[in-house]
Amino acid sequence: MTGATLLVELLTEELPPKALPKLGQAFANGILAGLRSRGLAPADGASRWFATPRRLAVTVAGVLSEGAPKDVTEKIMPVSVALTADGQPTAALSKKLEAKGIPLSAVASFERRMDGKAEALFHTSTVAGAKLAEVLGGIVQDALRQLPIPKVMRWGDGDATFVRPAHKLTLLHGADVVPGSVLDIQSGRTTRGHRFMSRGDIDIATADAYEPTLLAEGKIIPDFAERRANIEKQLVSEAGRQNATLGEYADLLDEVTALVEHPTVYVGEFEAEFLAVPQECLILTMRANQKYFPLFDTEGKLLNRFLIVSNMELADPSNIITGNQRVVRPRLSDARFFFEQDIKAGLTPRVVKLGSVVYHNKLGSLGDRVERMSTVARRIAGLLGADENLANRAALLSKADLLTDMVGEFPELQGTMGRYYALAEGALPVVAEAIEQHYRPRFAGDALPDSNIGRALALADKLDSLAGFFGIGQIPTGDKDPFGLRRAALGVLRILMEGPLPLDLAELIKHAAEAFNPGVLTVGVDGPLYDFMLERLRNTLRDAGHAQDVVDAVLALKPTRIDLVVPKLEAVLAFQQLPEAAALAAANKRIVNILKKAEGELGEPDVALLVEEAEKALFHAIVEVAPLARSHFQNEAYTDALRVLAGLRAAVDRFFDEVMVMAEEPLVRQNRLALLNQLAGLMNQVADISRLSA
Repeated sequence: MTGATLLVELLTEELPPKALPKLGQAFANGILAGLRSRGLAPADGASRWFATPRRLAVTVAGVLSEGAPKDVTEKIMPVSVALTADGQPTAALSKKLEAKGIPLSAVASFERRMDGKAEALFHTSTVAGAKLAEVLGGIVQDALRQLPIPKVMRWGDGDATFVRPAHKLTLLHGADVVPGSVLDIQSGRTTRGHRFMSRGDIDIATADAYEPTLLAEGKIIPDFAERRANIEKQLVSEAGRQNATLGEYADLLDEVTALVEHPTVYVGEFEAEFLAVPQECLILTMRANQKYFPLFDTEGKLLNRFLIVSNMELADPSNIITGNQRVVRPRLSDARFFFEQDIKAGLTPRVVKLGSVVYHNKLGSLGDRVERMSTVARRIAGLLGADENLANRAALLSKADLLTDMVGEFPELQGTMGRYYALAEGALPVVAEAIEQHYRPRFAGDALPDSNIGRALALADKLDSLAGFFGIGQIPTGDKDPFGLRRAALGVLRILMEGPLPLDLAELIKHAAEAFNPGVLTVGVDGPLYDFMLERLRNTLRDAGHAQDVVDAVLALKPTRIDLVVPKLEAVLAFQQLPEAAALAAANKRIVNILKKAEGELGEPDVALLVEEAEKALFHAIVEVAPLARSHFQNEAYTDALRVLAGLRAAVDRFFDEVMVMAEEPLVRQNRLALLNQLAGLMNQVADISRLSA
C-alpha cells in the first residue's frame, strides 16, 4: 500500500518565543511517534517540523490511510482451568470465550504452550489496522498534551486548554482533509498567512504544497531553521555594509527567529552622546528590551548603530526605522540616567548598607557575606603571593553594585558595573577587574579570572556559598539546586585546575567554614562538601574525555591538590601503555585484597625476618628504586615516577610465584604483609593502580 504525505498544522496566537523551537520539535516528535506506533508511518520515513510565532506544524511522508492487519496473540487461561481431564472445554472457558466474542469451536485452533510453570491456552486473531481518519485527532491531542508547557490557558466558552488560544487546525493527507477535532476546532485545509502582507485565509491544496504555498501566498518562512539562516545571512550582510561586526548574537538570533514570520533587516541609529555610558549597559538595553542587534567596530567598541529584524518588508521602511529609533531613545536615556546617578552616589558608601540586606535568613546579611569573603580572599591571596590588602579591598566592594540603580534594572550587569564604579572613584585597576571577574565562570566555557586577586576573590565567593548552604543542610538533591551550588563547585574546580593554582581544596573548604561565626553552620561541612566537589570533578573529567578507569584510579586517593589531577591522569595513561602495567595492576589488586586481612599496625619490614630469596629480592628492589621514585613524586614528575616503579614487575611476579604471604609463623606473616604494604604505598602515590586491573 502506497502512502501519502500528511500535514498537521495548529494555528494559534503568538507562542512563547524562547520555547518555540522546543515546542515545534516536540510537537512533531509526538505526532510521528503516534503514527508509527499504529503502523501508519514507516519507521524510516522523512518528516519535517515547522514553527512560527503563530503555528506549529509537521509533515510526514509515506503515511497510510489504514494500517496493515496484524496478528494479536492473547493468553486465555491455564489449561488446567480451561479443559477437563478428557480435554473438553470447562464452564469457565466457555464463559470467558463468550465474553470475548470467540466461538467455542475455535478452541481446537488454540495454541498450548508453557507460561511460566503452567501450561496455558493462547488465541491468535487478526486485527484490522488503524484507520488514519479515526485516530489522527487523538494522536494530535496526545502530542499537544505532552508538550513541555508549564502553564496552559482557557479561552472562549469551550473547555479546551493550551499555552495560547488556538484558531485553526489543518489535517491533510495528500489532497484530502482528514476529519478530526482538536482543542474544539474542526479540521480543514485553511490556514492564514502573514498578518499584514498576505491576503488572509489561504487554502492548502495538498500536504506537499504546504511550505511553497505559505512562502508564495502567505509571505511566511515556516521552517524555523531556514528562517534563522535567512535572518543571519541578512544580519551578516548588513553588518558588512556598515563596516561593522555583530559580536555575540546566537541567543538573540534564536529568540528573534521565534518573533517574526517574514524577516527583513533594517539599520537604525542613536545619538553618539549615549556612547559615554558603559557599552555593556547600552548593549543589554538594546538586546534584552528591544531585540536589536548592536554593531561594533573591529576592536569590539560599540557603534551608535544597530540592526532591526522587522516582520515587514516595505519599499519605504522609513517609518519602521524612525519608530524603532524613537522607541530605543528613552531606554538609552534611562541607562544614562542610572549610570550618572550611581556615579554621583559612589560605590564605597554603599558598602555599609549591605548590612541591612538579607543574604539568607540563616546565613546573615550581604554585609556578613562580604566580611567572610574578605577573610577567605586575604588568606588565598597570601597563599598565591598576591597583595592581601588589595584582596580585602576588592572583597569589601564586590557586592556593593547590587545596591545601584543600574544593577537593580539589569541584574545581569552585577560585577560589570562594580568595575566601572570602582574605577570612577579611583580604585586600582586590579581591584576593579577583580570585582568584575569574581563571578567567573558564570557558565560552562566562560573565561576565568586572570589575576591572583581576581582568583582569590572568585574562590572566596564560591566557597562561601558552598560552605554556607552545606552548613545549614541545603544540599542539592536530584535536579534541584536552587542556590547554584553545582555551578559554584565547578567554578572552584576550574579555577584550581586550569589556573593551575597550587592550593589545597580541603584547606580552602576548612577556611571558608571557619569564616562563619560560631553557631551559624549547624551541619559538618568539610567531608560532605569535599565529596560533593570530588563527584563534580569526576563527571567533569569524564566529560572531557578522560578514561573512566583512569579517573577512578586517580580520584580513589581523594586528591586535594586539584591542579595536579590532570598531570596524574596523563601519567597513569602513559603507565597503562607500558608492557608491565597490566601485571602490576593485577598485583596491586591482589595486594589490596591481602592487606584487608592484616591485623594491627603494619610497620617497616624487618630485613632479619626475610626468609625466602624472592622476598629478599623484592625488598632490595624496593630499596633501590624508592629514592628515585620519591624524588620524581616530589618534583611532580609523575610519569617518570611510574616508569621507575614499572621496573619492579619482575621482583613482584617472582614474589607471588614463590612466597606464601600468609605464613603460619606470625612474625614472618606480619613482616611479609609489611613488605607488601610498603610496596603498595610506593606504587599508589599517583593513583590506586589496582583499579586499572580488569
